[in-house]
Amino acid sequence: MRRFYLLSCAGAFRARSLQVFSMLFSKQADVLSRFTRDQNEAVHSSANVSLNRENLLSNFYFILLNLRVSAVVFLRAVNVGGANLCRPAVLAKQLAKFDVVNIGAVGTFVVRENVSESALRAAFAKKLPFKCEIMICPARDIIKLTSTDPFARQPLGPEITRFASVLHKRPRALPATPLAMPSDDGWLLKIVAIQNRFVLGIYRRQMNAIGYLGKIEKVLGTPVTTRNWNTIEKVAKILKSN
Repeated sequence: MRRFYLLSCAGAFRARSLQVFSMLFSKQADVLSRFTRDQNEAVHSSANVSLNRENLLSNFYFILLNLRVSAVVFLRAVNVGGANLCRPAVLAKQLAKFDVVNIGAVGTFVVRENVSESALRAAFAKKLPFKCEIMICPARDIIKLTSTDPFARQPLGPEITRFASVLHKRPRALPATPLAMPSDDGWLLKIVAIQNRFVLGIYRRQMNAIGYLGKIEKVLGTPVTTRNWNTIEKVAKILKSN
């Protein structure tokens, strides 16, 4: 049972749905001071501190707090081509207990209440009148993504659109970037970077360029949903203000 618990926690931490904090309490202040000092030295020197198990357990109580983190929800293929029709603003109101903020009309939501990913996914799936891919990203991933400008060296202008595609899961094998479609010389869409579960790119404002967005799924072998970069920046602004 202990092994099952530890493996379950490890999987949740790897999926970034849980965080762990250790709180240490001691009746002997000098012991706690020495432990803190040794831990700090270990962090700076990247060395392992060997502590006596008996002394450690007799002086400290370890409390693990599994904290649920706020998130961003992306729905795939919503209100596109007359299919999978829904009213995102109404959906956000139906999920008000999670303090959901709707952004746009294609299924982008900021969830400001701390809630587990599994509970959040189930809540959205229950309210939707159809089945669709639900991508959930921790808020910190969006903030990290927008902390720098990934398009700094890319062409800009009214004829260029910046986008971010959210992957259902990170593929094992990634293509080399930049990746231009259909060719380097006459590109209509260009993937400039892949960071974690995000594909960052630009495409030309031409009708035949839209078709290449659908080819991102075939290249990476996993479902994706795409948003304008302006939408991602708006999401990050709400998260930072929260």
